[in-house]
Amino acid sequence: MIINRLKQIFAHRDTTTITRYAVALSLFTLVAYHLPLARYVVGHVEAGFNGWVITISFAVLMLTVNFMIYTLLLRLLGIVGRVLLALLFLGNAIALYFINTYEVLITDMMMGNVFNTRFSEASGFFSASLILYLLFTGIPPILYIFMRRYKRGTWRRFGLSIASSLGVILLLATANYKNVLWIDRNATQIGSLIMPWSYVVNSFRYYGQQQRLNREAEPLPDAHIITDSRDVCVLVIGESARSMNFSLYGYKRNTCPLLSTNPITVYQSKSSATYTTAGVKAILDHKPTNELYEILPNYLSRSGVEVIWRTANWGEPPLKVDTYLDRKALAELYPEADERYDGLLFEGLREQIETSSADKLFVVLHLSTSHGPTYSEKYPAEFEQFTPVCTTVEMSEADHSELINAYDNTILYTDYLLHTLIGELSTIENRRSAMLFISDHGESLGEGGLYMHGMPMAVAPAEQTAIPFIVWENTSDMTTADLEEAGHYHIFHSVLNFLGLESEIYDAEMSVFRTTNNN
Repeated sequence: MIINRLKQIFAHRDTTTITRYAVALSLFTLVAYHLPLARYVVGHVEAGFNGWVITISFAVLMLTVNFMIYTLLLRLLGIVGRVLLALLFLGNAIALYFINTYEVLITDMMMGNVFNTRFSEASGFFSASLILYLLFTGIPPILYIFMRRYKRGTWRRFGLSIASSLGVILLLATANYKNVLWIDRNATQIGSLIMPWSYVVNSFRYYGQQQRLNREAEPLPDAHIITDSRDVCVLVIGESARSMNFSLYGYKRNTCPLLSTNPITVYQSKSSATYTTAGVKAILDHKPTNELYEILPNYLSRSGVEVIWRTANWGEPPLKVDTYLDRKALAELYPEADERYDGLLFEGLREQIETSSADKLFVVLHLSTSHGPTYSEKYPAEFEQFTPVCTTVEMSEADHSELINAYDNTILYTDYLLHTLIGELSTIENRRSAMLFISDHGESLGEGGLYMHGMPMAVAPAEQTAIPFIVWENTSDMTTADLEEAGHYHIFHSVLNFLGLESEIYDAEMSVFRTTNNN
């Protein structure tokens, strides 16, 4: 009934010009989606005339650019242009919801998170507020796009519109030539808040990066096994675990009651990224680099080490390993286990290790335990020690103490998983064993108005970069090194060292292990 009434309203209106049509959509875009950008610009410009110049220039620039692009789409593509515009306005509404609710920046890294998010995780963000954003900022312009009629006009008028737009853009650039340094300094934040081009441009940037990453990796120099011991090294990759909520790092709550009873080494650590794909890749790389080199599991597998990868997560680089088991495959192998939780990754692991005929064994367990926003759904009921807990996905609306309680329970569950793993490894006979636990990145829980992760490293707060790095080993010939700090790139060299592999790229100073006869 509402749709029919809207059709009647638009049908009785005179057909407008394409210029007025594009102006109306551009004005709506400016007003409806750019309050976060306005707050940022006003909050970061200096008071006075120049501040007003910058603020007004951005408003006029966005209005002009959107008018020009909308005119091009409508004039050159017709109905296809309308469909594209409708998708953009739908994207605007969704992006605005995430910006306002989670204080995210729509960067290429954030778009990588979007494209690597499975439906099971994305559904966790669904809320009544998202529906309201769609109803009030997404649906109205879409109805206008498909119900309002417009004249395509002459090519001369079209050319004048585009030329005028370019002239305004050139004038604004000239007026702000003294503000280049300010714009450059704030480019990341500003660019991530401009709709719809923040997610459009950064989607292309992300896929461009992926194309470069998907090319064949450059092989590393051959590695050779030089020890005859039977070894197993287990790397546990945490998800969104920040060290400041681990009691092992001085947190006021005892979130690690079990790990604290083990002979472990705890390192201060800072992540190399704030999102999963880059964080995991850094953990598996031998050094910081923009080049694409062979990653640790692939390198080990090629060098004669049996590699087992078990995951409840995603965002992993292309893997060439002996055994790859995701959540679905593990659930089929162990139907008695509860596949909702990361305990599934540990099912049957001891048996798999004990029955392996390989002398050198490398196991990776990729967790998802502390990934938001649904922290309260990431652990079994018996680990809900800190109560009450946040159950809403609208984290900015949640009680902060309840949000912390839910998150701390995920750390308590992680503590149990790692303690259990250490217990099993320590009783496996005829194998030297070690466990390394490190997180891909940290997590914001409302500090500074930020939630979850994904901020650019240049402005990322400590909550998103301070991560746990915990090491346990059960050997007679090795001990852990006394390092002030260790991070993602220490993993590669530590694993090579423990498993007894010799390579040109091995860096002894980057290993967390030391042979006892050198101490």
